[in-house]
Amino acid sequence: MRTIDLRGRTLTASELLTAVPRATEAVAAAHEAAAAIVDAVRERGEAALREQAERFDHVTGHALRVPQTQIDDAVRDLDPTVRTALDEAIVRVREASAAQVPDPRETVLASGARVAQRWQPVRRAGVYVPGGKAVYPSSVIMNVVPAQVAGVDRIALASPPQRDHDGRVHPTILAVAGMLGIDEVYAIGGAGAIGALAHGVDEIGLQPVDVVTGPGNNFVAAAKRLVAGLVGTDAEAGATEILVAADGDADASLVAYDLISQAEHDEQAAAVLVTTSPELGASVDRRIAELAPRTRHAERVGAALAGPQSAIVLVDDQHTLERFSNAYGPEHLELHLVDARDAVPRYTNAGAVFVGPASPVSLGDYMAGSNHVLPTGGQSRYGSGLGAYTFLRPQQVIEYDEAALREVADRIVSLADAEALPAHGEAVRARFA
Repeated sequence: MRTIDLRGRTLTASELLTAVPRATEAVAAAHEAAAAIVDAVRERGEAALREQAERFDHVTGHALRVPQTQIDDAVRDLDPTVRTALDEAIVRVREASAAQVPDPRETVLASGARVAQRWQPVRRAGVYVPGGKAVYPSSVIMNVVPAQVAGVDRIALASPPQRDHDGRVHPTILAVAGMLGIDEVYAIGGAGAIGALAHGVDEIGLQPVDVVTGPGNNFVAAAKRLVAGLVGTDAEAGATEILVAADGDADASLVAYDLISQAEHDEQAAAVLVTTSPELGASVDRRIAELAPRTRHAERVGAALAGPQSAIVLVDDQHTLERFSNAYGPEHLELHLVDARDAVPRYTNAGAVFVGPASPVSLGDYMAGSNHVLPTGGQSRYGSGLGAYTFLRPQQVIEYDEAALREVADRIVSLADAEALPAHGEAVRARFA
């Protein structure tokens, strides 16, 4: 891994943003390619989806809408050990997601003057589950369970067709969909799936959704940006990221394992260590050199760790450590610090924060109860991870009786006149004529 040495420098906020390692060229290229893919789906529907399946997934002639029999077969054939783990993950995510649904609130501003706050679920959600270099049944849970907790009426799930399974969605993904009661599943992958969910494809019975969610690569993230506004989206959960903030007391082996664990997702995955200890940085680099070649996806891991998006960053002190992390705004932030719990309030920008050596990102991927669909590319500076709230719309309900309206009528008229909108005031006066 390359080393970025920021010691001995007092960096402004903009300089910190510039110093953050990013694969900007890859993101820009993905946006251009995704635009062409989404436009093709919007204009040519099923034909475009089949062309994209042949080009990207190397499958032809498959059923785009997954038959219920395939879902039922997948549930029946699921490994019992895997099912037990999935059942536990579902319980934990469901419980944590329930805490994200606000209770209705009513404010009484005066006698007869009420404003109620309620949170309405969207009618229809489209969730995307990637399936390229790995299989992600956990992402089915992370998308579907919060939508169900929010009260979404219909959920459509899209996942890439698998060449090794005769163009079907991976059976483990189908099995979890069946366990959760999802019967609308499409064998569609990548940016094309995002376009299909947003625009709809009449030939295969896919109606447009109101919200699109789910993780993916940079092409999926770019496609979400392209359809935002037509539909709601969660944050752009693109190529995965981990930032480990560590001091000299951190365990170099654990840090190395955690950086490698994220790098195995994709060649574009970002793995960053920022530390006040050059000795720790050197030790982590050595451990990675020892461990990475032994892992199953060594080639992929090596490409990710050698890419411009990955680095070991050296800083002078804890304050700069915090500023760098907050400028980066990582998807996953691990705190390997002596005072990790006390430091949490100072690390404000992260999709999820993992505190201490016994809280690795792998825990959050599967069993923590938190959601692993998180913002990437610095979006945690202003966005959040997926949750039940992603599928909810806050809505205000206003109810005044005649006496309450009369009490504020003159004030409404004066403000309407001040804004040169006299008809607003006349609409109020008409009620007392």
